[in-house]
Amino acid sequence: MRHLESKLQSACVKWFRIQYPTYARNLFAIPNGGARDVVTGAILKREGVTPGVADLFLSIPRYTLNKEEFCAGLFIEMKFGAGTQSKEQKEFQASVEREEYKYIVVRTLDEFIDNIKEYMR
Repeated sequence: MRHLESKLQSACVKWFRIQYPTYARNLFAIPNGGARDVVTGAILKREGVTPGVADLFLSIPRYTLNKEEFCAGLFIEMKFGAGTQSKEQKEFQASVEREEYKYIVVRTLDEFIDNIKEYMR
């Protein structure tokens, strides 16, 4: 399943960087998951790797179209098929939404495109 999410995430990043080349560096991955040896895992944990953090972050603040809501940036969690958020992911979502970040869960490239176009308006 992770491999399918990886392919989806790669396609989303590629699309974004083609569509918004000026902002290409503003969308980046947060390599929080994946299998690692014990030593590397311990190092990354000390460096701040935190369970539940979203897969991608778009570091562009935006107001909604009607200027009623400010978003400090956009966190994007990739899920493929029937994949669901873990407890830690739901807790992370709640914590960043309290701080005026937008958080979305994306399951398809089309869903990513629709959300990004809306966010970037």
